[in-house]
Amino acid sequence: MKRQSLCAAGLAAVLSMVGAWNGALANEPRPWEMGMQPSASPVKHLMGSFNDLLTVVITLIVIFVAGLIAYCAVRFNAKANPVPSRTSHHTVLEVAWTVVPVIILIVIAVPSFKLLYAAERIPQADMTVKVTGHQWYWDYEYPDHGGFTFSSYMIPEADLKPGQRRLLEVDNRVVVPVNATVRVLVTAGDVIHSWAIPSFGVKKDGVPGRINETWFKAEREGVYYGQCSEICGTNHGYMPIVVEAVSKEAFDAWVAKAKTAYAPDVAPASRDVAQRPTETLVE
Repeated sequence: MKRQSLCAAGLAAVLSMVGAWNGALANEPRPWEMGMQPSASPVKHLMGSFNDLLTVVITLIVIFVAGLIAYCAVRFNAKANPVPSRTSHHTVLEVAWTVVPVIILIVIAVPSFKLLYAAERIPQADMTVKVTGHQWYWDYEYPDHGGFTFSSYMIPEADLKPGQRRLLEVDNRVVVPVNATVRVLVTAGDVIHSWAIPSFGVKKDGVPGRINETWFKAEREGVYYGQCSEICGTNHGYMPIVVEAVSKEAFDAWVAKAKTAYAPDVAPASRDVAQRPTETLVE
């Protein structure tokens, strides 16, 4: 009985560590990471499935082609065939190598179109966030919640607190409610930028004078990291993106505080709170 209890406790500890590891992995890049970050939004689920399908298809094609080359090298070399074949065509083979690739392309095209449709067709949104890229920081506006605006800068390495991620932490995070459909309007104020969150499957260019649209729905609470994904100048690598998904109650509380902290008519001397990390506004 004691041994069973110890085994059960050990299994629970392992499962808890695996769960914690997967949760952390879903939010940010990890050293020596080989695959994509786990999905945290509907579009990213489709991307992961499509990636898995392509991996299988490509692997099978590589194995088949490599086997065919090896067979031809052994079966039809000059030593094994001193008198070469004079065959000019083979109807069955010619039909096969035309039809089979068409079938493969159809198998690939169906989920590809499904993914494109899901990514480009924005469902009924629960809220909107406008993103403006600058050299080298981001401006965020919440038009559905009073229109308050704030800027988000990377925290310099010298100012990082214990546990904060180098080159990924910002002074002001984007805060959204979990399981809410968020429409994102992306533009830029100077050159082309790109707003990207790998865990959400979001990557949308911000073009000066133009507004592009995308969307995501964070399926679980947590902090999700991204970066500008379009080379935009000397400090392109120093404009990270941080989205914090919280409960509806925590989001409402954050909005109430943000309306005051980021109010446009607040005097500069009293706006120091706007430069503090977002976690100070989220309880």
